[in-house]
Amino acid sequence: MRVVQFRRSRVMKFSLLGLLCLACLLVTVRQYKGDTWAGLVRLGSSTSRGEESGQEQVQAAVRQAHVSHTGVKPDFLGQGVKGNYEPVAYSGGSGPGENGQAYHLKEDQKREEQKLKGVYGFNQLVSDEISLNRTVPDTREEECRYWDYPADLPTASVILVFHNEGWSTLLRTVHSIINRSPPQFLHEVVLVDDKSELEHLHERLEQQLQKPYYAKVKLVRNQEREGLIRARNNGAVAATGEVVVFLDAHCEVAYNWLPPLLAPIYEDRTTLSVPVIDGINWDDFSIKPVYAKGSHSRGIFEWGMLYKEGTLPAKEAAKSSHHSEPYNAPTHAGGLFAIDRSWFEELGWYDSGLWVWGAENFELSFKVWMCGGRSVWVPCSRVSHVYRGHSCSSCHSGSLANKFAGVPTTLRNYKRVIETWFDEEYKEYFYTREPLARLIDMGDISEQLKLKEEKNCKSFDWFMKEVAYDVFDKYPRLPPNKHWGELKNSATGQCLDTFGRHPPEKAGASGCHGHGGAQMFRLNTEGQLTSGEWCIKADKNDVISISRCDMGRTDGPWVFKMDEQQMYHTSLKRCLALHPESSKLIMRECDHSNSYHKWEWQPITPHWARNKQKQ
Repeated sequence: MRVVQFRRSRVMKFSLLGLLCLACLLVTVRQYKGDTWAGLVRLGSSTSRGEESGQEQVQAAVRQAHVSHTGVKPDFLGQGVKGNYEPVAYSGGSGPGENGQAYHLKEDQKREEQKLKGVYGFNQLVSDEISLNRTVPDTREEECRYWDYPADLPTASVILVFHNEGWSTLLRTVHSIINRSPPQFLHEVVLVDDKSELEHLHERLEQQLQKPYYAKVKLVRNQEREGLIRARNNGAVAATGEVVVFLDAHCEVAYNWLPPLLAPIYEDRTTLSVPVIDGINWDDFSIKPVYAKGSHSRGIFEWGMLYKEGTLPAKEAAKSSHHSEPYNAPTHAGGLFAIDRSWFEELGWYDSGLWVWGAENFELSFKVWMCGGRSVWVPCSRVSHVYRGHSCSSCHSGSLANKFAGVPTTLRNYKRVIETWFDEEYKEYFYTREPLARLIDMGDISEQLKLKEEKNCKSFDWFMKEVAYDVFDKYPRLPPNKHWGELKNSATGQCLDTFGRHPPEKAGASGCHGHGGAQMFRLNTEGQLTSGEWCIKADKNDVISISRCDMGRTDGPWVFKMDEQQMYHTSLKRCLALHPESSKLIMRECDHSNSYHKWEWQPITPHWARNKQKQ
């Protein structure tokens, strides 16, 4: 990890020397009087290497860990009375994309438009024609305008990890942060370059950041590609604010976004706070709310550890006096959140044994809750985010792909988290949902288990009953699998296949490949036939579909008759079969002598597991 510094004049050096002396005096006075020092000494911005070293020494000398202000909450002023950090105006401008409006290119720009979509995964050319300082819509509920927040909130380091990011999307994220954050709370913006290859992110970016406007921006470059999780850890280590705020590098923060996000941490330093995410359309860069007006959602999960969201339970809603107050949430999507830096460090940052990305949101959420903290969603903090809607050549994993020998990194990460934080009962639900995870070498988790023991963290059963109790409403405890693996047809040798499709598509059959994935199926003891999170359903019209499972249920109509080797549907009283000519899936009256009606469950051992067995 390398912190890139930008040279200033000799005046800056003399100024720094003076500030160093002043800081020493302040420390001496504080120690003599026994006072508490709540602030930070800020010595400008990006400087030469020697200057930066001196700056960080001063900051380390005078900075203390943020302390909780128990019971100190924002004040609701009443309808129509603006809060202390609200802007004078909420919109304006008439240029492209202003106020979050959609922008469309001219016909003669289409060729370049398609080219850049293929590079970045979104319409970079549209982004490039929109001002870096564009206005955004105020998507908050009106009540959010009428809160007063404490004047001594902790300072924030906003961390943006990027790899091959587009120029305007990256800088517009930075501009929105600088433009719409109270300067006394925005300590710095830390840009972490995860070994980008695109030319504009090297010398050009360093030159851009020398401009006075970017005085609070620090650039950190990874010496090799690390992946999102470790890159974020590097950013947190380099940060010098009291709170670290993680955002993606293609976001735009909304009006008065920062004080509401910091306030729950001000009250309780062990809080992880999450803004509500709005959507930036990947094609026209319009900004629209993701959630229905007046609704509250919160993060949960299913047993394969896919991130899900559910409506805020009435039990949680009843804890608030105002609809716009923060509320408890078991977990979050992972991209955008704030946490006290010292608390994050106490928790061991992110588990550095996690690879690339995936599961880090669960890992942090579980240990925050189970080790004495809390996680809240903050309705009055809004951040817009663009999700890629197109494949992109710049999004490849590069040299990272060579490190893991084909092991599915996200599944491996899930296993590390499950083996660290789940109780034995709950581990089985995960392995029922993801049987291949048992074959993965997750690495050493002794440090994570040691942290869990030293902090006397609560059990996962406590977490499920006290915090994430609404998970069970949608995703009940899973009955064990009776069969799992490939389902191979005896006549054709083809395997049942979802082809990676989502509901409401049709299932089919194709040549067996032994890799799992779309040919990996599970039949549980209650008759539910599933692939991943989807259920396989059939009707009398020979439609064998990939469907959403019935919420809150784990039963189904399927039975595998071992003696006859048939997949029998108890409601239709028919058997799953392949059409002899088209190889299409069909439901037919069971014929014990017809091999097209016969199936065999075959175990799956992916190549990465076979390679492990040979070692």
